[in-house]
Amino acid sequence: MAGIAPDFWGAVGNTPLIRLRRASEETGCEILGKAEFMNPGGSVKDRAALGILSEAVSHGLLTPFRPGTIVEGTAGNTGIGVALAANARGWKSVIVVPETQSREKIDFLRMIGADVRLVPPKPLSDPGHYVNTSRRIAEEMGAVWANQFDNHANAAAHEATTGPEIWEQTGGRVDAFTCACGTGGTLAGTGRALKARKPGVRIVLADPHGSGLFSWVKTGTVSAEGNSVTEGIGQGSKVPGNLTGAPIDDAIRISDPEALEQCFSLLSEEGLSVGGSAGLNVAAAIALARQMGPGHTIVTILCDSGARYQSKLFNPEFLRERGLPVPPWLA
Repeated sequence: MAGIAPDFWGAVGNTPLIRLRRASEETGCEILGKAEFMNPGGSVKDRAALGILSEAVSHGLLTPFRPGTIVEGTAGNTGIGVALAANARGWKSVIVVPETQSREKIDFLRMIGADVRLVPPKPLSDPGHYVNTSRRIAEEMGAVWANQFDNHANAAAHEATTGPEIWEQTGGRVDAFTCACGTGGTLAGTGRALKARKPGVRIVLADPHGSGLFSWVKTGTVSAEGNSVTEGIGQGSKVPGNLTGAPIDDAIRISDPEALEQCFSLLSEEGLSVGGSAGLNVAAAIALARQMGPGHTIVTILCDSGARYQSKLFNPEFLRERGLPVPPWLA
C-alpha cells in the first residue's frame, strides 16, 4: 500500500526540508534545513548505516534473518543506525564508543540491544582509538566491520538519496549546500549528486575548532587548532576516505558559541530541537548566505535531536564550566 514502509530499512530517508525563519530573514536568503532527526533512528547516520549494510548484503557478507554480526566504531549516531538496522534483519551489533560521548547516546545504544564497548579517547594513531579497536574486534570475531570513515557505501547512500531528495524538494533551485564532516559521507555524496545536476552549486564544508578539515580545504594540509564540544564531527589528523575526490568549493569554521546560539534560537523561536552539529551547520549556512548575498537558496543538515545532548549542551553546569552561553530558560 502506498505510503507504508515495510520496516526500519524502508523508513529511512525522504525527510522534509524546513525553512529556517530566523536565518532566512536575517540573510535575505532561503535557508533550509533537511530534518534528518526525523529518520527512524533519529539522525542522518541512518542513511550511512543502511548504505553500508545494504552493500554487505549485496557482497554476501550478511544474509537477512540469518546469524550475522556487525561491528562499528562511532561517536554514537552511526552505531544507533547500525544497531537498529541490524535488529530489523536479525543480526547482532557490537558498537565501540569513546567514553566521552554523551550519556544519552550510550544509554540508548544499550537500550536497543547493542553490545556497547566503551574505550578511552585516543588519537587515531593509537591502537586503542575507537576505530582501530572496532576493526580489531571485527577481525577477532570474524564479523563484518562497517568502517564508516573509509567505506564508500556511506557517501554513495547520500549520493543516491539525500542529494536527489534536496534537488526535487527545491525544484532544482538550490545554490549551495553546507554541512560538517565526521566521516565526510554526507557532504561528499550530497555534493556529487547536486553537482551532477547543477555544476555551479557551491559545496562548502563546515568545521568546528579542533578539527583540521578547514585547513585541509584551504591549504591542502590537515592542521587542527582549538577544541569543540560538538560530537561526531571534525577530524584532527586524517582526512576520511569518503572525502576522497569530494567536490568541495570552500570551508567555513564555526565556533562553539556560534553553533550553540543557533541550537538555542531554533529551539526557543522555531520549535526545532537539534544537537550541536546541526547548530554548527545552520551557523555555517548563515555565514555562507552573507558571503553570497541575498536571493540565494542554501540547504544544510539538521543532523539529530537535542535530546541526545541533555547532559552536555543543555546542561547549565556543563556550559558554565566551559565558558559557553546558557539559554535563558535554563539559567
